[in-house]
Amino acid sequence: MSLADDLYRETILDHYHHPRNHGFIQDASARVEGVNPLCGDELVLYLKVKDGTIDDVKLEAKGCSINTASGSMMTEAVLGKSVEEANKIIATFKDMMLAKGSEVELPEEFEELEALQGVKKYPVRIKCALLPWNTLLEGINNLDK
Repeated sequence: MSLADDLYRETILDHYHHPRNHGFIQDASARVEGVNPLCGDELVLYLKVKDGTIDDVKLEAKGCSINTASGSMMTEAVLGKSVEEANKIIATFKDMMLAKGSEVELPEEFEELEALQGVKKYPVRIKCALLPWNTLLEGINNLDK
């Protein structure tokens, strides 16, 4: 195991044991449930948007460490960003997780998300990492309705 793999593992475990932005938002702009029935991951995402900016985002996640860590990192990545910026971050993350061959480089401010690239070695776990992001995308899409 390389030093980079060890650091990535530590990052994932830190977000799993100490998830950021855990909880709920009473007056959320959107509330979306995400489920991965194959592995049992479940989450509820709360999104508060003001003037086109993600003012608050919270998750209540149950499931594996990958799902919880990915959701925690996601909330940090999009909090305070415009909805347009959040959509770009989601697309970049999904490209990183689904790209075959060469690795997708993330902007320096999202370097921590690179820890999740190791999940690509276990294709069945990619859905665990993507669940929070797909749920966020659904929440953003529901804002217009």
